[in-house]
Amino acid sequence: MNFLAFLFGWWVFKPYSIFVAMILRLRGIKVGHNFYIQGVPFLKLRGKSGTIIIGDNVRVNGHIDLRNRENGRIIIEDDVMLDTGCRLVAANDSLLLIRKGAALGCYCIVNCGIGIEIGEDARLAGYCYLQDSDYGLRRSMSLKSQPFTYGKIVLGREAWLAAHVTVLKDTTISEGAVVGANAVVTKDLSAFSINAGIPARPIAMRSD
Repeated sequence: MNFLAFLFGWWVFKPYSIFVAMILRLRGIKVGHNFYIQGVPFLKLRGKSGTIIIGDNVRVNGHIDLRNRENGRIIIEDDVMLDTGCRLVAANDSLLLIRKGAALGCYCIVNCGIGIEIGEDARLAGYCYLQDSDYGLRRSMSLKSQPFTYGKIVLGREAWLAAHVTVLKDTTISEGAVVGANAVVTKDLSAFSINAGIPARPIAMRSD
């Protein structure tokens, strides 16, 4: 498709997107109006396909990787933009919710085992990683047998993560907070704060 777009222009993705949306619906995924995609969806569905819902005017600027198992749900609300290579995973009884108008940069990974919410109009730059679970570290057990511990992740409205930010379990990044590149978020960040470092900590507040 990229070669056809090179020859004839980006309009070729409009009929292609209609075709992809039709295939997704045949697979049981709910897809809203004006879906647009420039790549190929990779689906690894080990749960119910009907638990993946894509709203209206969702745009995927390349490939996307959607995975679920057990009763994991993925809901992408209206007007969301996903850049190429994003991976969204929902397992157990979790809900991965991307609110209206949010945007994820290229190759973002969101691994949801209990609950992750990306707020309305939030922005994630490329290569961000959100993980709401941890492996155990017991010496008496093999690593692959360790139990998981879980904690929800919430990104508030218009929160902004710069490139390569990692967000760990049991954290809330409040409305309008900014996290600098390569930071690791391990605790709650207050509204409109500017944060950086490992672990991420406030260095300033946004002003008018």
